Amino acid sequence: MRITVIGCGRWGSFHAWYSDHIGHEVILYGRETSTRMKQLTESRSNDYLTLPETVRFTNSLQEAVNFGEVIVISIGSQQLRSFVHDLNIIKGIDNKKFVLCMKGLESGSGKRLSTVFKEETKLNAAVWVGPGHVQDFIKGIPNCMIIASEDTDLTHELVELFKSPLIRFYYGSDLLGTEIGAAAKNVIGLAAGMLDGLNCSSLKGALMARGAAELSRLVEAIGGDRMTIYGLSHLGDYEATLFSPHSHNRRFGEDFVCNRPFTKLAEGVETVSALMKLSKIAKVELPICTTVNEIIHNHKDPKEQLLQLFLRSTKSE
Repeated sequence: MRITVIGCGRWGSFHAWYSDHIGHEVILYGRETSTRMKQLTESRSNDYLTLPETVRFTNSLQEAVNFGEVIVISIGSQQLRSFVHDLNIIKGIDNKKFVLCMKGLESGSGKRLSTVFKEETKLNAAVWVGPGHVQDFIKGIPNCMIIASEDTDLTHELVELFKSPLIRFYYGSDLLGTEIGAAAKNVIGLAAGMLDGLNCSSLKGALMARGAAELSRLVEAIGGDRMTIYGLSHLGDYEATLFSPHSHNRRFGEDFVCNRPFTKLAEGVETVSALMKLSKIAKVELPICTTVNEIIHNHKDPKEQLLQLFLRSTKSE
């Protein structure tokens, strides 16, 4: 199968590596102005992996789309709508299968990424999410992930296409819950990093229990299955997001409360703004997400806010 990967960052380069690794023909697209793409083109390597000679590179979106039968999109979630505007210019996209390998919500609207994609293209896209780090996969350490879409046949086709001994895929039947869960776990990851930075890591158990509970209420309120939050897209991804030294969101939260700069992408920073919008629409209280938002965007004192969160007035769990 011919696979096109859009995006040359940490996960985009991994998806190109993985698709080649399991026997597909692969082309990787990055913008001509991208420093990441320039690095890969010159050395075939980045901070995470080395791409084999069998993976092709291109700066032409037209060439990339024409090549692939399946188009894997792995870019920053806030860039999706503007990227799809460019994609719409290309003829023939109706015949392609699209997979969004991204975790986030559109910050300005609170919309899920599959919704943004469908609004702009009128096409359905699957999502590929779940636990795992590039650094572990490259070492041959396996994990489980999930593919979900509104089209059952597409979901099953993509799982068969991408499954391997390195990644075991599960079929996702609740696209809404899967996307909300995958995006929101990054916000819980920010909170986990803040607790680490404040030497309160023992509170991460409470954070996991209460975080899953509040997000399950949100998913149910907006029409999804609350139990999806307890699956791979959210709770199943907590270890990789709340504890791993590789987690960008956890590291951002820790560096934020320690007043250290963090320059890599932490999707939870924009996602928490989107969750505040969904919280108002659904009329569901999100105490942890609200606290993270108060700390990051409203500049409230991290220690005071987090201790207040976990030491709130006594009530039934």
